[in-house]
Amino acid sequence: MTDNLFDRALERLDEAARFLNVDADVIEKLKYPQETTKARLVVRMDDGSRRSFLAWRCRYDDTRGPTKGGIRYHPDASAEEAETLAFWMTFKCAVMNLPYGGGKGAVKVDPRKLSKAELERLSRSYMQAFARVIGPERDIPAPDVYTNAMIMGWMADEYNKIVDRNEPGVITGKPIALGGSLGRNDATARGGFYLVRHLAKDLNLDGPARVVIQGFGNAGQYMAELMAGDGHKIIAVSDSEGAVYDENGLDVTALIKAKNAGQRVSAFAAENGLKAISGDELLEIESDVLVPAALEDMIHRHNADKIKTRVIVELANGPITPEADEILNKKGIVVLPDILANAGGVTVSYFEWVQNRQGYAWDLEEIHARLLKIVEREGRAIWNIAQKNKTSVRTAAYVHALARLAEAIEAHGTQDFFADY
Repeated sequence: MTDNLFDRALERLDEAARFLNVDADVIEKLKYPQETTKARLVVRMDDGSRRSFLAWRCRYDDTRGPTKGGIRYHPDASAEEAETLAFWMTFKCAVMNLPYGGGKGAVKVDPRKLSKAELERLSRSYMQAFARVIGPERDIPAPDVYTNAMIMGWMADEYNKIVDRNEPGVITGKPIALGGSLGRNDATARGGFYLVRHLAKDLNLDGPARVVIQGFGNAGQYMAELMAGDGHKIIAVSDSEGAVYDENGLDVTALIKAKNAGQRVSAFAAENGLKAISGDELLEIESDVLVPAALEDMIHRHNADKIKTRVIVELANGPITPEADEILNKKGIVVLPDILANAGGVTVSYFEWVQNRQGYAWDLEEIHARLLKIVEREGRAIWNIAQKNKTSVRTAAYVHALARLAEAIEAHGTQDFFADY
């Protein structure tokens, strides 16, 4: 088992290929990214100095349409991470049958150490560096870790200046006033929530569930809100510095308010007489649903055996390593994988792109209805593949996506076609 993030992602491809009769050309095309661009962003800081930041944009495969994927700001960002995330996005878009390939962008930076003005200059610098790669019919970014609607608005504005026209479809996840879509804020969590609700009987989650959420950013907060609103009990949540636990159920509204005011969940625990625990302890809490909503590789071979839950819903990208997957499968824990469970975000981003191209905005009810239809359709198809092949839901999701990618790649001709030409 490799420790390389990208190589581990390719193991998912190889596993899915065992269940399909795909041409070798398909695997050959999908095992490397189409293009990865690296740039140095030089930013004037508030003190007058200049600082350089490494940045990347990966377009993994555009067979099914323009590439699509977020831009993250993180001190541990790397080319390998961007390529792996773009690979996952390729399969995620195919899972949801969106007319996209996968892309991803990143800047190696801790945005929490920048002023708002420095953050804007960095964001505009990113677009200046990658404008020749990005475009509404070529590669469409969106928010990701430590980026948000305002940052997307800055980038879209910079792109418009560069091309000398208004192109709202160049970026999704923008502010509503700048062409963003209703329903985008909670889309990642809502997609996961719709999936759990649709598969509840299959997952033996007929009654109120005890829910644990790892990571209390955008996706984690909305998931807590949606699950609590549906009658489930949120018993523990964590952020990067600790966790809070209450077996009787947390006050989600109060916790979100405190978190958005800058308070850590451990401080919220102390202030409200609740139990503060470590992030590692959170994973060991007995629950019905565990929601990893933080970063990659949070569940691994050293902690997977300690997990006591029935269902894991991956709102984060790649939170479980392949080794941990094997352990969880043996324990009988069902994992609803990232390329299905968190695909609500890219699906509503697609809706935003369509609305921008139409010049017509949909109302929230229509967006929710369209998302629900897609999640239930693809979720049911993947569940049925898993049951038919007696395999994990993750492998079934990759099989489902690979079948669509293979059909598109093979439509251009395969070795057998050209050998007889």
